[in-house]
Amino acid sequence: MVLRIGYACLAIGVPHTKMKRCLMKNATVPRLMELTWHNLNALENLVNYNIRTGIQLFRISSNLIPFGSSPVNQLPWWDMYSSWLQTIGHKIKASNMRVSMHPGQYTVINSYNDDIVQRSIDDLNYHARVLDCLGLGPEHKLILHIGGVYDNKQAAMDRFIANYGRLPKGVRDRLVIENDDKSYTTGDVLAISEKIHIPVVYDTLHNLVNPGQVGKNDAEWIASCQRTWHIWDGPQKLHYSQQAPGKPPGAHCDSIAVGEFVHFINTIEHQDLDIMIEVKDKNLSAVKCMAAINMLNS
Repeated sequence: MVLRIGYACLAIGVPHTKMKRCLMKNATVPRLMELTWHNLNALENLVNYNIRTGIQLFRISSNLIPFGSSPVNQLPWWDMYSSWLQTIGHKIKASNMRVSMHPGQYTVINSYNDDIVQRSIDDLNYHARVLDCLGLGPEHKLILHIGGVYDNKQAAMDRFIANYGRLPKGVRDRLVIENDDKSYTTGDVLAISEKIHIPVVYDTLHNLVNPGQVGKNDAEWIASCQRTWHIWDGPQKLHYSQQAPGKPPGAHCDSIAVGEFVHFINTIEHQDLDIMIEVKDKNLSAVKCMAAINMLNS
């Protein structure tokens, strides 16, 4: 079994890697150019850090290009920074790193409001364009939750399926869907996957908080989700996190308890997996978990 373990967006203790944003009222052309330069430099520093550390799985922040999907940003950033983006992408490919992006809670393609759907499609186009500009193939994914329930879950699922058909092929080729901790269980997401043949990312903590089916364990869910992945999608991805003690259900812990993580690894089937660690201390827990896996394999 080959396991790649990674972290999301931010690195703790690594200089010059923090992304910057601004308020919309301050989004002038000079400010947007300054922030884009800063964020691309931060991304390259993050990629360099990952290469030095041996981390081969990483989620790029949606904030890379400020207001990237908004009419506020009129910069042709894909042309202005094409050489730099290609350089960063070459480093990612040369190191066998796999990256992803995860549009936020306001990217909702199952909304009954078509304006929201269109803005969501624009946002997905932006995210796909970032990965395209990096020169990365369709195994570098965009992760999306299903969205709201709107008092009728089946109708909301049907809208997701219908609006998925409105997405450009370049977005559909990268898109994967994930269970959440409130509305859509793993079973719900798998049911959607059966209709539109889209890969499913399994989130362990979301499934714990919002179970897809009582009595079905992680290994069984991972096996069910694995069948939604095709060879051109790359290795199956999953999200792993642990509940923060004393916090509301679904809150990520500050740092991964390695013993619990190792137990999880020992209970799942032996297959290649890319595991995104979702935790407050980011890269620090990823490195801990990598070291634990190396000890298991030694």
